[in-house]
Amino acid sequence: MSTEAASPAYSDAEKGVLDILPAQLAYYPADKKETVDVKPPVPAAKPKPKKRDTSKWVLWRIWFSTYRKFFTFIFTLNIIGIGLAISGHFPYAVNNSGAMVLGNLNFAILMRNEVFGRFLYLFVNTCFAKWTPLWWRLGCTSVLQHLGGIHSGCALSGVLWLVFKVVNNFRHTDVNHDAVLIMGVVTNIAVIVSALSAFPWVRNTHHNVFERHHRFVGWIGLLCTWVFVILGDTYNPVTRSWNLNGVALIKHQDFWYTCGMTFFIALPWICVREVEVDIELPSPKVAIIRFKRGMQQGLLGRISRSSIMEYHAFGIISEGTHAKYHYMIAGVQGDFTKSLVNNPPKTLWTRELKFAGVSNTSTLYTRGIRICTGTGIGAALSTCLQSPYWYLIWIGSDQEKTFGPTISGLIHRHMGPERVTLWDSKKRGARPDTMKLLSEIYHSWNAEVVFITSNYIGNSEMMEGCKEKGIPCFGTLWDF
Repeated sequence: MSTEAASPAYSDAEKGVLDILPAQLAYYPADKKETVDVKPPVPAAKPKPKKRDTSKWVLWRIWFSTYRKFFTFIFTLNIIGIGLAISGHFPYAVNNSGAMVLGNLNFAILMRNEVFGRFLYLFVNTCFAKWTPLWWRLGCTSVLQHLGGIHSGCALSGVLWLVFKVVNNFRHTDVNHDAVLIMGVVTNIAVIVSALSAFPWVRNTHHNVFERHHRFVGWIGLLCTWVFVILGDTYNPVTRSWNLNGVALIKHQDFWYTCGMTFFIALPWICVREVEVDIELPSPKVAIIRFKRGMQQGLLGRISRSSIMEYHAFGIISEGTHAKYHYMIAGVQGDFTKSLVNNPPKTLWTRELKFAGVSNTSTLYTRGIRICTGTGIGAALSTCLQSPYWYLIWIGSDQEKTFGPTISGLIHRHMGPERVTLWDSKKRGARPDTMKLLSEIYHSWNAEVVFITSNYIGNSEMMEGCKEKGIPCFGTLWDF
C-alpha cells in the first residue's frame, strides 16, 4: 500500500461467553467519576463455547474478497498479454513494451494516491448516499476499500512487463546501445527490490525494512526509470545514433507516463508539514496525540518523528470539521509507539492531506454499527460522534482508566446510552459473546451494515460470524 498505508495498531480482540441483551449498556456519566450500568448486572460467565465451525463457502467468500478479485483479473489479463507478446501475437506490446510497464506502474501508484482516493470517496459519497439500493452501496464500499487489489495487480504486472522489456532488449543486443542495456538491468533490480519489500511478510513483521526499501529504493527506481526512458527514446537503433533535440523524446508514451508517475509520487510529499502536538498519557499502554483543527469522519493520518522516515498510520478522532482539535490513539506495540510514551515529542511530521478509510463511506447508509476492540476506537469513534445514526460497540479492558478522560469525555458528551455499548471485560469479569451481542444490536438498531476494527483473530471471527448470519460487514484489512 503507498504502499504505506499500514493498518493502525489494534489491541487484542475481545471475544467471549456472556449472554447479554443489546439494552445492557455501559456509559460514562457527565461527572466521569465512574462507569454506570444502565441495566441489572450481567449473569456469571459460562464455560467458553467451542469454536464455531464456519462453512467452507463462507471462508471462501471472505478469502476471495474484492481485493483478490481485482488482483486476479488484472494480473491474469497482463499475463495473457505477456504470453501473446512472447509468442508474437501482440506486436503492439512488443513495440511499446515501455508503455506497458509504465501504464501498469502509473495505475499502481494512482491507487495509493491520497488525492485520488479522497476524490473517489467524495464522488461516491456525494452521488450514491442512501437513495441507491443497498447492494449498490455495499458494492461501492467494497470497491473503495479494496483498491489495493488494483495497486498490487498493476505493480506486479509492471515488474513482469519490465522483465520482458529488458530480456527483449538483450535478445537484440546488436541494435541496442550498451548504456540502454545496463540501465535496463539497474532499473529492473531497483523495481524488483521495491516490489519484494512490499510483500505481506515483510510489511507486517519488518515495517522499517519495508519502508526503507519500498520508499527509497522505489525512488531510486524512479530515477533509473527516467534515465532508462530518456536513453531508450533518444537512441535510434536503425541509424545507431542519438537524437538529442527532445522532439523524439516527447513523442513517446513512455515519457508522459513517467511524468505522470513522478507527479503521483511527489504529490503527497508536498503536503508534509511539521506540526505542534500535545500528548496525553492516560496509561503506559496508550498515547493520545492531539492536533489542531477538526476533521470529517472516516479519515486516517500518517505521522513520524522525521520528515521522510518511519511513517505510521492511525485513525483520526474528531467531533467534526468545526472542532478545535482532532486526536490519534497510539497503542504501545513497537519502537515508534513506545517512544511516544517514553519520550513524548512536542512536534510531529504529518501529511496534512489525510487519506480516507472504509468508515468514510458511512454516509452512504441510513443506519449502521461500528464495533471495535481496544485501540481500534481510534478508527471507529469519529463516525459515531458525527452521526446520530451510527451505533458504537467498544470492547476492551478498563477503557476509562486505559484511555483517559479525553476519549471517555468525547463519548459521554456526544452519545447517549441508547446508541453505545461499552463492554469492560475487566469489570464484567469476562469477554462478551461478540456475535450474539452484535447480532441482537444489528436487528434492534435496524442497521444496514457493520464496520469492524479489530486485530486479525477478532476481525476474522466477526467477519465469519456476520457472513454466516447474512449481516453485511466490512473488516480491518491487511495487505495480501
